[in-house]
Amino acid sequence: MHEARRILFISDSIGLGHAGRDLAVAERLRSRRPGLEIDWLAGHPARLLIEEAGESILPEAAAFQETGFAEDSADEFSLNITRYATHVVGAWVRAARAVLNATQRRPYDLVVGDETYELAIAFALLPRLKKLPWAVIYDFFGLDAMTRNPLEHAVVQALNRLWCGGRRGKPPPFDLTLFLGEPDDVPDTALGWRLPNARGYAKRHFQFTGYALGFDPSTYTDRHNLRKVLGYDEHALVICSVGGTAVGADLLRRCVAAYPRIRARVANARMVVVCGPRIDPTTIHAPIGVEVRGYVPHLYEHFAACDVAVVQGGGTSTLELAALRRPFVYFPLEGHAEQNLVVAERLARHGAGSQRVYSETTPAALADAVVSQLGRKPTWPPIRTDGAGRAAELIDRLLQTTEPSSRRGAVGPQRPPHSADACW
Repeated sequence: MHEARRILFISDSIGLGHAGRDLAVAERLRSRRPGLEIDWLAGHPARLLIEEAGESILPEAAAFQETGFAEDSADEFSLNITRYATHVVGAWVRAARAVLNATQRRPYDLVVGDETYELAIAFALLPRLKKLPWAVIYDFFGLDAMTRNPLEHAVVQALNRLWCGGRRGKPPPFDLTLFLGEPDDVPDTALGWRLPNARGYAKRHFQFTGYALGFDPSTYTDRHNLRKVLGYDEHALVICSVGGTAVGADLLRRCVAAYPRIRARVANARMVVVCGPRIDPTTIHAPIGVEVRGYVPHLYEHFAACDVAVVQGGGTSTLELAALRRPFVYFPLEGHAEQNLVVAERLARHGAGSQRVYSETTPAALADAVVSQLGRKPTWPPIRTDGAGRAAELIDRLLQTTEPSSRRGAVGPQRPPHSADACW
């Protein structure tokens, strides 16, 4: 039998998308190691999904506020890395302190962090802060400047230099670095001036697991029965969603404006607008025939049931739709390097989805795009989404090599990290 072990799992991404895959990794970890205890740190809205699953959220999670800072940094359907970076530094410092405090106050055998950039920077600059074995999860690597602004280029160069450890490309400051995707998802270009090639660095230092979702797409092939269970009829169904932040609210309003044109061409077409946990549904003024909802648990079921979806270009929602083999139109946030370059190129490689530019798409053009997708049959090959199992296997393997905290001795109360240790 396995000795009882305890993990701290940090679901640290903006929005809601990564929490589902983190729960899937945790579920598979528990199946490999019965009795495993997992505590969680996550900000709003990710902790909604984690709490719904019956997991334990630590009080230190109150320090995780990156989603709010991303929203404050956004313009109309636009999020630029430079503006976000200048807003989020203080939030990253507070989150890093919260993690370090949590690991000092409770005995853990291992920490798993999903996109814990603040700790990556802290450990790279101050290695003495790392007291426990760490596994970190990424689904993209490397930032790109999206404008000619010299400040943005300088910020991207500095962050990429930290991410790869400088010109010679030092290994990540973690015991295990997982990439939930494929090597082709990493650009085959330099990370910046006198910096390593991104894909080459990733192949040397990351473990590629393949894609991971919080559900099995093969269980949603009976669309007729699924629509019946969810309360949808046989008429055309358009699902519109922008994920777990408020940044995409303007896209939802554009969907609503496009609806009369869609219905004029597709009789009895129905549109469901999903605001998520951070957009007030009363701010979306919809005509008859459009249903506006707030947060919808298991939204992927509605994706599986729809005839076409309109979504923001987030990595999770677009991957879910591609895996479910549903037609969709997607809009990367303007100025957002990951959505415009990494996610869009991944979808283009798989042949899934129809990309549009928000600022160039009128309601009439959006209606045309939606109608053109109705009835479209998927031409892309099935996408494997069993990466959570592979990730759990690698994390469990690392856990096997670590000494249990019970043998190391309980961690007694310590003073919180000095600001010089946490402010990098």
